[in-house]
Amino acid sequence: MGNAKTLAAYDRPFAPAGSRVGLLGGSFDPAHAGHVHISKQAIKKFDLDAIWWLASPGNPLKENQPASMVRRIKAANDLINTPKITVSDFEGKIGTRYTSETLAALLPLYPKVSFVWLMGADNLPNFHHWQDWRWIMENIHVGVLARPGDRMAARCAKAADTFRQAKLGAQKSRHLLDYPLPRWCFVNVPMVTDSSTKLRNSGKW
Repeated sequence: MGNAKTLAAYDRPFAPAGSRVGLLGGSFDPAHAGHVHISKQAIKKFDLDAIWWLASPGNPLKENQPASMVRRIKAANDLINTPKITVSDFEGKIGTRYTSETLAALLPLYPKVSFVWLMGADNLPNFHHWQDWRWIMENIHVGVLARPGDRMAARCAKAADTFRQAKLGAQKSRHLLDYPLPRWCFVNVPMVTDSSTKLRNSGKW
């Protein structure tokens, strides 16, 4: 799945054997309080030890590309207020553009770590347009975090219907990583109103 580069251990985030790590992908252009909030909620909902923000070089589905990786990572690190969140340019270093390629390169590097791919419910209706989306669902646990307004469209999404039998009830979300693949879980979380688009349009970025 692509020609991802091999990274030495010091070029990638560290995770002890047995740890449970959430992966939150995005451009983080810029990172904002909403990213921190959803990460903290995910740690609670899915009983995680850490969250890695995987800053992407650019979203293939977007026409306008983000600010430099150095600028975005610095701004994200300035914002983070917990040691449980790590910002990584793993995707840029290995040279992948699609989530499926990134995961295919990352997962074998951490055979004793349990991962969950995190996404907002607003991404679920379009998830079936992602490269190798079925492979993603079959190879990593998926945690979907919903805010009011996103729930109905997400629950009617093609991916939700295709993997309906693999859905775990929200009341069992803390045990998501204990279930065999494929397995995904949809949870409701209180959301803050910050957005990267709002910050860019305000001229503060």
